[in-house]
This record gives sequence, C-alpha cells and structure tokens, in this order.
Amino acid sequence: MPKLSDDVIATRLKQLPNWTRDGDALVRKYTFAGFPDAIAFVTRLAFDAEAADHHPDLLVNFKRVTVTWSTHSDGGITEKDFAGVTQSDMIAAKIGTKA
Repeated sequence: MPKLSDDVIATRLKQLPNWTRDGDALVRKYTFAGFPDAIAFVTRLAFDAEAADHHPDLLVNFKRVTVTWSTHSDGGITEKDFAGVTQSDMIAAKIGTKA
C-alpha cells in the first residue's frame, strides 16, 4: 500500500480531533475511567487489529492508553493507518473516555 503524501495526511488530520502526527505515525492518547476500561479498550482493539492484519503500537499507563499507527512495511502513513484510527475511535467511544 503506498504512503500518503504530507498534504493528504495534514488534510485528513484536520478532521480527526485529538490525533496528531509524529513523524511517520498517527498518535492519540485516550483516558478511560480506570484500568479495567483501558485494558478492555486494548483487548478489543487487539482483536480488530489482528483481523485486519495491521497492528498499532500500544502504551498503557494505568487508565491512559497511547495508540500509534504506522505502516512500517511501507515506510510511513497509509490508508491502513487511517482505518486503524477510525476503528480506535469507535471502540473508545463505546467504552467511554474521559476528557
């Protein structure tokens, strides 16, 4: 899958609140009500990522989860990563995040 251009990425990110670009990756930090909700989010995301054969980097700090999407095999950000962003946000919305 081809890498997306910087212009395309910037335009798409404007429509995705709370997501940022960090080099060749899309990053968002979620905060949940507690540790069990954070782990539930990671678990649900893991099953969807496995089904899509595209896996994010995940960092869990108590009730906070940092999700990083990048298509390492293609050297940057692709459509797969934006699909992962959408899936991440949908799962987090179902569980409920804190501001």
